[in-house]
Amino acid sequence: MYSINGDRTMAGEIPTRRLGRTGLEVSIVGFGGGHSVNDRIDEATTVRLIQEGIDAGMTFMDNAWEYSDGEAERRMGVALEGRRDKVTLMTKVCARDKETATAQLEESLRRLRTDVIDVWQFHECNYDNDPEWIFRPGGAIEAAVAARDAGKIRFIGFTGHKSPHIHKAMLQQDFEWDTCQMPVNVLDAHYRSFQHELLAELQRRDIGVIGMKALGGGGQIVREVGLTAEQCRGYALSLPISTLVCGIQSDANLQQDIRLAGGFEPYGADEMAALEAQVREHATDGRHEWFKSMQRFDSQYHRDQHGFQTVG
Repeated sequence: MYSINGDRTMAGEIPTRRLGRTGLEVSIVGFGGGHSVNDRIDEATTVRLIQEGIDAGMTFMDNAWEYSDGEAERRMGVALEGRRDKVTLMTKVCARDKETATAQLEESLRRLRTDVIDVWQFHECNYDNDPEWIFRPGGAIEAAVAARDAGKIRFIGFTGHKSPHIHKAMLQQDFEWDTCQMPVNVLDAHYRSFQHELLAELQRRDIGVIGMKALGGGGQIVREVGLTAEQCRGYALSLPISTLVCGIQSDANLQQDIRLAGGFEPYGADEMAALEAQVREHATDGRHEWFKSMQRFDSQYHRDQHGFQTVG
């Protein structure tokens, strides 16, 4: 399914891989829209970072309807003017019912200034009843299928970062998924492991795997565990994934990820095992994978959706 040792090198010198059954060729690193908008980053900077990433060969764009109350999508839409045909554009929907999901899709299309979204994913399937809500009569899956039939989206997937058992429940639905987004990092090998519990099945079904949180979601694997960004990215990219979403907030972040992707060579089995052994004492209780172990790293939208107002 994936050709890690035979990554294709395209214009911009960032290798590409096939995004599963979609057949799309995507850069092995993608631009994370959620990290590109905050109080310290103005619109001009966000737009410039996205455009420079695209011009360097970063062709996979990650976003979501709820990021920064829609501002992340809006800024990405500005940045994609004149470059839309150079990228695979992915965004996520938060609603679990058909009506609200349809409305959110229309908002995403307007903000992103496009007639079609390449990959539309159900965001943060982090709660046990998410699969039931999405697939019940009048659920959001009906909005996705209708939008695909209407040509407003091309491919359908889902995301989540809490526990692989919820991803398994999504995979057990009577639906042919195109993509799946999940945490992929060296700590994951030891705690609620998405890579160990899901990658083989995703490969078998030719579902495109979108990796995220290679540095821990907040850089804590570098800051607290002591690995380098290059080790973290290299480990994730050596697994059978199609692309790795990177949180980019500065020129330094962008240039680092372009450089690492351009010079990427997959780690061998011994090197992978050595990194896993090195971090084991930091990993088995999830203390540094906050997005798995603490609810406050779930989106506020989804905490409200499920009736959780407290954090912890």
